[in-house]
Amino acid sequence: MPDHCGRVCPVSADVPRHDTRLDRFVDSYAARTHGMKVSAVRALFAVANRPEIVSLAGGMPNIHDLPLGDIASNVAEMILTNGAKVMQYGSGQGEPRIREQICDVMALEGISAHPDDVMISAGSQQGLDLVTRIFCDPGDVVLAESPSYVGAIGTFLSYQAEVVHVAGDDCGIDPDALRETVARLEAAGRRIKFLYTIPNYNNPSGITQPWERRVEVLGVCRELGILVVEDNPYGLLSLDADPVPAMRSVDSDVIYLGSFSKTFAPGFRVGWVLAPHAVREKLVLAQESATLCPPVFSQFAISTYLEHSDWQGQIDAFRTMYRTRRDAMLKALADHMPPGTSWTHPIGGFFVWVTLPEGIDAQAMLPRGVDARVAFVPGAAFFADGQGARNARLSYCFPPAERIIIGVERFADVVRNELDVLDIFGVRAPTKHPQAAGPGAETY
Repeated sequence: MPDHCGRVCPVSADVPRHDTRLDRFVDSYAARTHGMKVSAVRALFAVANRPEIVSLAGGMPNIHDLPLGDIASNVAEMILTNGAKVMQYGSGQGEPRIREQICDVMALEGISAHPDDVMISAGSQQGLDLVTRIFCDPGDVVLAESPSYVGAIGTFLSYQAEVVHVAGDDCGIDPDALRETVARLEAAGRRIKFLYTIPNYNNPSGITQPWERRVEVLGVCRELGILVVEDNPYGLLSLDADPVPAMRSVDSDVIYLGSFSKTFAPGFRVGWVLAPHAVREKLVLAQESATLCPPVFSQFAISTYLEHSDWQGQIDAFRTMYRTRRDAMLKALADHMPPGTSWTHPIGGFFVWVTLPEGIDAQAMLPRGVDARVAFVPGAAFFADGQGARNARLSYCFPPAERIIIGVERFADVVRNELDVLDIFGVRAPTKHPQAAGPGAETY
């Protein structure tokens, strides 16, 4: 729960519960369930999936361009020739062949890894959950970018860790701010467990840390003894240039999270964690207690895809498709957004981070957006400390370009209507957490 400074603090077991009494199990839940809440993105799905609404909210990849016929044939052959194995229990660490192939995938971002240090997870989200489980006790601190992935924040809070955001600029995490934040927390006797970062095409901001900044952040973390957890689901989806090498490529102590959800298909739920050997051993034990083993059928299906398909060519096709959609969104924003609005210009990934004109609260605006048949994610979802009132995340990955343009036009109309209301009632004033244009943003 937030303290008087607006920070999210872990809940003690002796704090009275305030859950609804409609739940007869309310007195039986563990204290850590206080940190569990509905994802702001997932909560929008029921509304955003209505056909009349243009959803700029979810980060669902467009998988319609996959060679589904070839994939179906390969999976059918896999079952016919190896069905007794692919539908059986497997190793808690994951199947050996796909771990070898994952090392080939990571090599495209400069990572040299051994299959023994890879553990398969049910998507990178489960990998993050297991990393948090083995490192975080109640009251520990996790450092995160500002803003940061809503799913990660939810995971950290569910383990009763406190999320402390580190300020950044248009190159990502500010090393000086990182150093200052660590000094302040250590002076207060707080225990920092790791820094969580998405250096490539950050979700939600779209910002990419340049190579020089990554090296600088790693240097600060090594000096201060801070573990780095690098989450990289979008790394190969660079839209303007070759991918920047991963942080893990220069520091083998970095814990690296990867996923096939964005470069292949999310329905298989296959991700991985690359970790130092001792950490990997703990992760496998945690995996076995959580799921016994990650989904064997999915591992073999993806391994078959990597073996028999031009998966790198498919990623190139995805990059071309997402580039068209990103460009459509950026042009529509420039054409239609009112003065005082700014946004980032991502060079990869799925998201644009919008800063709204002074006085507008994106969360309060959301119902009017739904009425106008456009969905977006209010920025406050991506902070643990109350920031983000003036921000919104827009996604260009799922709708086709023509729908994106319509969605942005509707979004711009909603913003203009909000401004008209503020002007009419004379209440156009700074929000509770005023922000400048924000990192990586251009103002129009």
